[in-house]
Amino acid sequence: MNQYHVYILASRSRTLYTGITNNLVRRIYEHKQKLVPGFTEKYNVDRLIYFEETSDVRDAIAREKQIKGWTRAKKIVLIESINPEWKDLSDGWYK
Repeated sequence: MNQYHVYILASRSRTLYTGITNNLVRRIYEHKQKLVPGFTEKYNVDRLIYFEETSDVRDAIAREKQIKGWTRAKKIVLIESINPEWKDLSDGWYK
């Protein structure tokens, strides 16, 4: 069974980025190593602060679009519902 993740990254200054992947560990590594050119590289957005999982790629795409359409305030409520201190949820994955 396939797994898809919708995730939110933040920079230290709390710039947000929402993405989707079928391999969360690999994708977060790519962001942390600046292997992904573009927004996350430019703004140093590499801290995993929220993610959710689904087995249906269409659900994942729809959820990503939904979250991207939200206001910043609504995204913060979502993040803080599971991660009130904005800890990097990927800490310790790459040691």
